[in-house]
Amino acid sequence: MKTPESSRTHVIFAGRRNAGKSSLFNAFVGSKIAIVSDRPGTTTDPVYKSMELLPIGPVTLIDTAGLDDEDQIGKLRVSKTLSTLYKADIVCIVIEANGDWSDYEEKLIVDLENREVPFLIVLSKSDLGINESLIKFIQSKNYPYKVVCVDDEQSIDDLRKTVGSVAQKPYEPPLIEDLVDGGDFVVLVVPIDLEAPKGRLITPQVEAIRECLDAEAIPIVTKERELRWTLDGLKSKPKLVVTDSQAVMKVMADVPADIPLTTFSILEARHKGDIAELVNGLRIIRHLEDGDNVLISEACSHRTLADDIARVKIPRWLENFTGKHLNFEVHSGREYPENLQKYKLILHCGGCVITRRMMIERIRQAKTLGIPIVNYGVIISYLHGAIPRVLEPFPEAKMAWDDVNAQRV
Repeated sequence: MKTPESSRTHVIFAGRRNAGKSSLFNAFVGSKIAIVSDRPGTTTDPVYKSMELLPIGPVTLIDTAGLDDEDQIGKLRVSKTLSTLYKADIVCIVIEANGDWSDYEEKLIVDLENREVPFLIVLSKSDLGINESLIKFIQSKNYPYKVVCVDDEQSIDDLRKTVGSVAQKPYEPPLIEDLVDGGDFVVLVVPIDLEAPKGRLITPQVEAIRECLDAEAIPIVTKERELRWTLDGLKSKPKLVVTDSQAVMKVMADVPADIPLTTFSILEARHKGDIAELVNGLRIIRHLEDGDNVLISEACSHRTLADDIARVKIPRWLENFTGKHLNFEVHSGREYPENLQKYKLILHCGGCVITRRMMIERIRQAKTLGIPIVNYGVIISYLHGAIPRVLEPFPEAKMAWDDVNAQRV
């Protein structure tokens, strides 16, 4: 089965126009994917290619537009490049070997270091000459670097090995594996999700089943209507029950209080993001006012249903809970909309189709601007009275909730 994009390491080629990014990208892949031309600014939108790279495994390579494209259209390309960089697990900063250091490289490295993203300086076109002063400067900064020529397969293979050794994905907590032990029963409540492709489960459900099997636990999958019968049929209590957020009220009523309970989306909040910060975002709910702007941010695009969770259900539940008339805006895609400052609250999806680094970056952007952020599972459980019960398996989330709750008293 093809490795999903959210599980791949992202390697991005960035730099000024005509630095040789696209030629290097093609050589790295071993195929002519990106358009190459002597004309600066040939690459407009990012170019993606999936491949296997040892010892990492599945990776996504991304070629980007030049950082120094400064006309009106060029600035849009640069903006797209900068937003793409938020996906990076490693950035190859491409500079002509006989060229000079510039403010573009300096600013890029400052940004990457602030976000703790690994990078590698790649000195391209070495067959046209090498600026020894440039190399000495890079060495004085202790920046990792490689000198390459696209026509020299040995230098490209060395680059692949170096990228493989430097690239590192951020620590990613398990979805469920650390919550169960071998022999434990785990009940997964899986309503038939109309937004999932026909005949398939959604990503967190599949991952939960696999992690239970990896932990040698025993996953039992049932629908919410058969949950009580399922629990009655077990000879021993399950170690954990996990439900879809939208069924949490019924499931909470059917699961005895001494059996731990949580939701797939809250598992995702810890697995992909910062669960404590997402719980912390709940502090704004009781302070919302009429006319406040609320951003509903979806990382993926899917067909919209009549009773869509983002466009219908969550807005209805939140307005009923607060008694306020709020201005909801739904935005789908891998980047936030412009003018993020206008929103009083961000409601984010579980982020199952993006990497942990991307989700953490989106949380960081919100936190930097002082905008509370929660994910669907956290807000749904809160609005339906399932918090703090669904947070009990996660001490850091429970502590965040206790802080939020203390401020209400």
